[in-house]
Amino acid sequence: MPAHPCPGWVLSGGVTDLDLSADPVELTAALVDVPSVSGEEAAIADAVETALRRQAGHLEIVRNGNAVLARTNLGRPGRVVLAGHLDTVPVNGNLPLRRTGSGPDQVLHGCGTVDMKGGDAVLLGLAAGCVSPRLDLTFVFYDCEEVDASRNGLTRIERELPDWLDGDLAVVAEPSNAVVEAGCQGTMRVEVTTTGRRAHTARAWMGENAIHGAAEILRRLAEYEPRRVDIDGCEYREGLQAVSVTGGVAGNVVPDSCVITVNHRFAPDRSVADAEGHLRSVFEGFEVRVVDRASGALPGLGEPAARELVEAAGGTPVAKLGWTDVARFAARGMPAVNFGPGDPTLAHTREEHIRAADITRCADVLRRYLA
Repeated sequence: MPAHPCPGWVLSGGVTDLDLSADPVELTAALVDVPSVSGEEAAIADAVETALRRQAGHLEIVRNGNAVLARTNLGRPGRVVLAGHLDTVPVNGNLPLRRTGSGPDQVLHGCGTVDMKGGDAVLLGLAAGCVSPRLDLTFVFYDCEEVDASRNGLTRIERELPDWLDGDLAVVAEPSNAVVEAGCQGTMRVEVTTTGRRAHTARAWMGENAIHGAAEILRRLAEYEPRRVDIDGCEYREGLQAVSVTGGVAGNVVPDSCVITVNHRFAPDRSVADAEGHLRSVFEGFEVRVVDRASGALPGLGEPAARELVEAAGGTPVAKLGWTDVARFAARGMPAVNFGPGDPTLAHTREEHIRAADITRCADVLRRYLA
């Protein structure tokens, strides 16, 4: 088989041989060209495990399903957990990798460049190259982040190897434009239901139209003023949006039920119970049923480990507007931040691409922070 044009990898015995000492931009390119749609991560997990065992002998390494975990045990005064998922959304005509530009202006195009193989490449380079860090390090490369939470590799790891997720700070290398995004919002989805009475539309006065009754719910949503909350200098903007409306029986029947599904994004100073209580207050008088919920994560930027990372990164940290796996670490009592290369608005798009300069910056910041 001819050599691959990317110097970050060659084929060896059917397993991709990653060079963890390569420039992180080249390592990103190598990872992108190993397809790893959620549920199909075996090949990339094999490559990561093989590379770590061959090139990072200073680490304790464990394979758990299609997740690979590695850590130092140096007795340092603190521990940082650095996590990245190996899977991607389905390929959308955007593989193999394509490059434009050159040098620091080079751009890598392809599925997973942003979400989040650029971040994985940064962490793999650190795992192999940071032999004597000032803090102990745990690296978690996990599977199935892009699908249901029940399949997320962190769920399995927390159940089977919980101590591997413990530390004084968690850094999830999700794309954050190479700036610190602190904590994350919580999310809740509820169904708000109106009821009526069926009747023939020719005799509509004999019934009660549940869809018409939903006008009050929509009015409350339209007039709702979401909070803006400052936590540790980061502004979290809440939101309350109707995301679907269902109702109707037939073209000649007055409907007796209408369901409006509402998504609430709430600042991490609210608990799930607080958020539910708030929504029940907003929609008082209507039936409200919670169908999905996830806690947010406080930024914890006042904690020493987080404060030092912010100093190393420079600039001003911002709030994470959305939900990420930092919430899982925060639930374990740790400050947690997102810090990774790439523009998160490009994730899951056919046009997904990442700037080489972002990858290099993240690698430099984390190396400086940990060395």
